[in-house]
Amino acid sequence: MRQTASVRSGLLVAAAGASAVLLGAFGAHALRDVLDARGTELWHTAVQYHFWHALALAIVVGVGQGRAARSAIWAFALGIVLFSGSLYALALGAPRWCGAITPLGGVAFIVGWIALGWSLRRSA
Repeated sequence: MRQTASVRSGLLVAAAGASAVLLGAFGAHALRDVLDARGTELWHTAVQYHFWHALALAIVVGVGQGRAARSAIWAFALGIVLFSGSLYALALGAPRWCGAITPLGGVAFIVGWIALGWSLRRSA
């Protein structure tokens, strides 16, 4: 059972990292002449947070333990979807109300970092 969860977590890390690279390249190349300055800035911010939190996922999967680690994994994944996802959408012209989703993703990131810290404290 534990190995199955480990495999799923590894796949989540791989998907998060690969999608950050793909979306970064897509924004830099395919959207170069499509996005205005504000859209480019939003896309860049989304990719940065997406990639950093993909790395955070790798850290927690690699060294975290217990319920706190599982909470961190879910919080980081949710944060990527809500925070970066809403910024990607806004950059592509989504309605302004999508911006209300972004802070929820930020809160998920914060929860993820706290849970990661808790997990590392408990494993020390």
